[in-house]
Amino acid sequence: MMLADQLRQGFYGAGQLASRPIVWLIGFFAFLNVYAMQAVLPMVMNDFHASPVQAGLTVGATVLAIALVSPFMGMLSDAFGRKNVLCTSMFALTVPMALVPMADSLNALLILRFLQGLAVPGIVVVLIAYISEEFHASGVARMTATYVGGSVMGGFCGRFITGHAGQLLGWRGAFVTLAILNFLGALLVVWLLPPSRRFVPNRNMQAGFDTLWRHLHHKHLMAACAVGFCVLFSLVGTFTYVNLHLAAAPFYLSSAGLANVFCVYLVGVLVTPMTGRYIAKFGFLKSLLSALCLSAAGLLMTLLPSLSLVVVGLAVCSTGIFICQSATITAIASNVSEGRSLAMGLYYMSYYAGGAAGTLVAGMAYVGWGWAGSVLSIVLIQAVAIVLAVMVWRQPVIRNS
Repeated sequence: MMLADQLRQGFYGAGQLASRPIVWLIGFFAFLNVYAMQAVLPMVMNDFHASPVQAGLTVGATVLAIALVSPFMGMLSDAFGRKNVLCTSMFALTVPMALVPMADSLNALLILRFLQGLAVPGIVVVLIAYISEEFHASGVARMTATYVGGSVMGGFCGRFITGHAGQLLGWRGAFVTLAILNFLGALLVVWLLPPSRRFVPNRNMQAGFDTLWRHLHHKHLMAACAVGFCVLFSLVGTFTYVNLHLAAAPFYLSSAGLANVFCVYLVGVLVTPMTGRYIAKFGFLKSLLSALCLSAAGLLMTLLPSLSLVVVGLAVCSTGIFICQSATITAIASNVSEGRSLAMGLYYMSYYAGGAAGTLVAGMAYVGWGWAGSVLSIVLIQAVAIVLAVMVWRQPVIRNS
């Protein structure tokens, strides 16, 4: 227990560096599962004789569940505590993952992926509220960037492990591997995460709805939610259907080859932890606008008929999206002083609704016009995010809900 004690002491002490491994691990295991299906999407299509849109829904079902549950998980956390909800959700994530390999139809797979998504908000929503309460304002941006860095690495490893394990064991065997990793991750978080020190429970449901009403009238928070919708629309739409693009002519990549393409996520792992200082220096709006333009430029590069240029374009596109995510979360964590978990629940509801919409809209565009159609739909939604940000965030930020 000596290691755990040292990590807990570091968390509560003046040095916040020691707390980063815990926050990073939670982000990692939360996102190990969400997008893992993308790397084996061609396999799932062949196994169940599914169309591109139907196969894409195996990703969309998970992000839709996250969107639906996020606000309620925030209220539950406000009532019963951060660590209790977070650790329970970590174990709840493992059960449907273990059942995924047993799915005998596409509908059964969609249900299990949906159930898996129901557990994710108890991790991601609660952790941001935990960070907002346990750290001083100067440390929120850094710890948020650490969490996003862990989530990026988790998203990468979920796809990378699934793709290579799928090449050896089939997509079902790949998900058995992820189920084992999930269980080990849940044990680590229970062991290492300290209980909240500054959390004050609020079990007054009426007060919770009053807070919800104030949040819904907080235009900066609502703008952040709308931008979040556009951000995950871009990420999920891009990395779901680029797999089908790269599995077809002229690239013909295998599931292992598609998994290797996801190494572009490692650029985000390196860049994201450094974004905290950048966002603090230049502010939310400038950081967001530059990141959206960067992402759109990278996405347009993927239209070129060169695998190396497609990979570079994906790296640029994803890095821009990760910076957008850090900037938006930091803005909410820094500027909402009450009902933080509920505020993050609203954000993630909108954010993951965007991901679900991305699987549907970009998929329909892919069926109609190929990868170019998907790219056009994603660039348009990024333009909408730019307009929203400029219209609202150039005004003075309201610090309290």
